[in-house]
Amino acid sequence: MNTITENVDVVVVGAGHAGCEAALACARLGLKTQLFTVSVESIAMMPCNPNIGGTSKGHLVRELDALGGEMGKNIDKTFIQSKMLNQSKGPAVHSLRAQADKAEYSKEMRKVLENTENLTIRQQEVTEILTDEDGKLTGVKTYSGAVYNCKACILCTGTYLRARCIYGDVSTYTGPNGLQAANYLTDSLKAHGIEMRRFKTGTPARIDKRSIDFSKMEEQFGDERVVPFSFTTDPESVQIDQASCWLTYTNEKTHEIIRENLDRSPLYSGMIEGTGPRYCPSIEDKVVRFADKNRHQVFIEPEGLNTNEMYVGGMSSSLPEDVQYAMYRTVAGLEHAVIVRNAYAIEYDCINPKELDSSLEFKKLPGLFSGGQFNGSSGYEEAAAQGLVAGINAAMKVLGREPLILDRSECYIGVLIDDLVTKENREPYRMMTSRAEYRLLLRQDNADLRLTKKGYEVGLISEERYQALLRKEKEIEEEIKRVEHTNIGANEKVQAFLEKHGSTPLKSGTTLGELIRRPELSYEELAEIDENRPELRADVQEQVNIEIKYEGYIQRQKRQVEQFKKLETKKIPKDIDYDDVYSLRLEAKQKLKEYEPTSIGQASRISGVSPADISVLLVYLESHRG
Repeated sequence: MNTITENVDVVVVGAGHAGCEAALACARLGLKTQLFTVSVESIAMMPCNPNIGGTSKGHLVRELDALGGEMGKNIDKTFIQSKMLNQSKGPAVHSLRAQADKAEYSKEMRKVLENTENLTIRQQEVTEILTDEDGKLTGVKTYSGAVYNCKACILCTGTYLRARCIYGDVSTYTGPNGLQAANYLTDSLKAHGIEMRRFKTGTPARIDKRSIDFSKMEEQFGDERVVPFSFTTDPESVQIDQASCWLTYTNEKTHEIIRENLDRSPLYSGMIEGTGPRYCPSIEDKVVRFADKNRHQVFIEPEGLNTNEMYVGGMSSSLPEDVQYAMYRTVAGLEHAVIVRNAYAIEYDCINPKELDSSLEFKKLPGLFSGGQFNGSSGYEEAAAQGLVAGINAAMKVLGREPLILDRSECYIGVLIDDLVTKENREPYRMMTSRAEYRLLLRQDNADLRLTKKGYEVGLISEERYQALLRKEKEIEEEIKRVEHTNIGANEKVQAFLEKHGSTPLKSGTTLGELIRRPELSYEELAEIDENRPELRADVQEQVNIEIKYEGYIQRQKRQVEQFKKLETKKIPKDIDYDDVYSLRLEAKQKLKEYEPTSIGQASRISGVSPADISVLLVYLESHRG
């Protein structure tokens, strides 16, 4: 039989949010890249919520952009509403979130992919990972029998592997949105000794806009002044007329219907075997777990400007069709709701991410990388961030360069990857600000200052963009110095200004810096008494204000990072025999063998390894140095 054989540098399997970033990174770094998808209609598809960003996820998108990724640019082109969340709190937890036009988001990303040099899209199912006798990756085989020889491969299969969509007793073996599942790759991975898991996620119904009574709901508007996701987007270009979202609530009647039909829910009947995400529960889960709550928020969000489909945020479910109609119609404004697409749960195969090292390369299969929901995470943003890192590191491997390893003190992406490869994750992992120990340093507003240099060194950030960053750094530094050394006298104008802002009057002179540190004042407000202030962009002013106002906290966190770095730099030799480390507890030995940490810092974060075990390990390494 004649079969097609082709040679490429990198193969990317799956064209969701992870696959798009991985393929673009490899192609932009000059490698011949083949992107496989079971359907070109699924490129950058949003099978669940029609938005990008949100609490902590906005940080990931900003960091992705600073490293040279595409997601931030794409949502800036296709959003229909934008909001900065948590503005009443400190800057560490401010998070940007944008409603997307689903169809446009996918279309724009596909356009970028199709017009990127070195990148080819192929609608084919990859069924087999090919290796040589030493277990090193050599290529992939597709369902048609075609072989694509490659130097690196990145798996970004999302929720498609042996996918099964379920509601009530209806079960169909398809991927999200009724697209074809990928049913063969799991067996190939198992044959290579990869540990597989079964996870689940879910999505709510989509409802026809014409059947909704919005007068019974609270209208939710976007921000008056929109902040873009990408540091390269001109802020003026995103000041558009925005679509509205709507807020309503479930009630006791809704909960009663759900409780009466729990025995018909596949979640509770045992029909679903996969583990679901704790932090994104179905409405059945919410009613059972939070029995004391008599209502839950429901957000009605448009799926786009050219469709009447509305997303029912907060009410994902796998209940039968008749129960879905009954429960949705108890919600204020949805009394006559017409369902366009039923809510459903989806089960899929993924890996145990302990199979990966920090570069997202498989420990057992050199040359094979992995990103996205296939790694046991949830969310478009988490997927895209991993896809970019996996893409960069696959490219670095092919080019013979050092991998990009991001640590927990540098970015949320570092926290995400470290948590996945180091900790026991028994459910889909979701990023949260509380997971980042150094979140005051890892704000979304300074993602460019933290990571653009790394993107430049990798080769995904242009010289022009890098030089602009250096100018920004210099402007911030010079303005902080000027403000800290500008004295303000206790004159009439200053005292009147302070009184107007409810701030204590001055007894003697002070500096502008000291005034900025007062909780009720800011750099921006001091403009009227700061006569020599230079013209600076808003993002520069923001950094000056934060750096001065939170200086004490920032310095303290920087000292904590220094301690963290000391443990991260203490490397553990690859050939260490933990059975030789006599005083280590048995559980610690088992966990260290299982996870193969590369540093003392990483070892200290493995559950089951205690501080006492780390002390023993440090003594052992010190005595075996040289």
